[in-house]
Amino acid sequence: MVGPSATDLLMLQQLMSRMGITADQLTGQELAPVAGSVVVPTFSEYIDRVAEVVTPGTRKVYGSYWNRVRAEWGDRRLDEPTPLDISALAESVRSNALVRRNSRGGRSAAEHLIASLRCLYRYAVDDQLIREDRNPSVRARQPQRLASTRHALPDGQLAALVHRAGTTGNDPQLDSLILRLHLETACRRGGALALRPRDLDARQCLILLREKRETVRWQPVSPDLMAALQEHRDARGDGDDEGQLLRYRNQRPVTARRYDHLFERVGRYEPWVRTQQISIHWLRHTTLTWVERNFGYAIARGYAGHEGRSDAGSTATYVRADPTEIAAALAAMTGQAHPLADTRPGVDARS
Repeated sequence: MVGPSATDLLMLQQLMSRMGITADQLTGQELAPVAGSVVVPTFSEYIDRVAEVVTPGTRKVYGSYWNRVRAEWGDRRLDEPTPLDISALAESVRSNALVRRNSRGGRSAAEHLIASLRCLYRYAVDDQLIREDRNPSVRARQPQRLASTRHALPDGQLAALVHRAGTTGNDPQLDSLILRLHLETACRRGGALALRPRDLDARQCLILLREKRETVRWQPVSPDLMAALQEHRDARGDGDDEGQLLRYRNQRPVTARRYDHLFERVGRYEPWVRTQQISIHWLRHTTLTWVERNFGYAIARGYAGHEGRSDAGSTATYVRADPTEIAAALAAMTGQAHPLADTRPGVDARS
């Protein structure tokens, strides 16, 4: 191999002089930072910054996964990992995931790990710390999501579930109210736990549901359920309209553990509950399936509080159900008239 000529060396020396680069810098560990260049933070540094600005729900979902990233890559810069590195970390999380009764091979853990990194990198791209085309998280392979095993419960199983909840345990009144709330509204667990006394509109029989992705909607409930919720508030509330509605007899707020204990207990009496890993989300499937079969897809979609963005296509934007149609479906399901339901002669909510 022919070495550089004297002319080449002279040109190189002149170029280095103009750029302010010395030979020591070239042979050292690394070049000194260029003035005005972007300093890419480490994962430990950036996780702390992002955690301060995301919603509490996002922080709760991704917090444990960010802790895992911090433990593995805390001192690495955001621009160091490759898509293969992220996939390898996701696989490690998947293989070490806690095995529960409803475990599906750790797929959810791997999916959440990659989602938590994509959240970090979205902020990094916005902060111009990473170029969008250099974002490694979007090219990391996610595990394929399996189809859900949940379905609507048959009438017999639903009746048995409600009966056991209302006749066993240390607070059957609370458990019966929880089940009725979910059956009538098809709300998620987070929506029920977020209910406040101020979220009850007794005159119109509506409750304000605040669920995932910060969605908010007024959901119709039957007059009987509204009366039960008000009675529960008066008997167990602490007088704070901003506090949690669902409470134990000692006024302590109910947590997600109540749901776990409820279905563990019912499963001791009804083995199919334990075998099929029935949870409160099965009631959402049950109610929405009934609404869809009897009132159509658009009303079921509105009843569920689903947003317009989905694989249903742009048509969903034009066929959204209004509150009177949702109230009519509820009235038909519960057999109780609702203040918002359209009761004009000749009007059929299913038409």
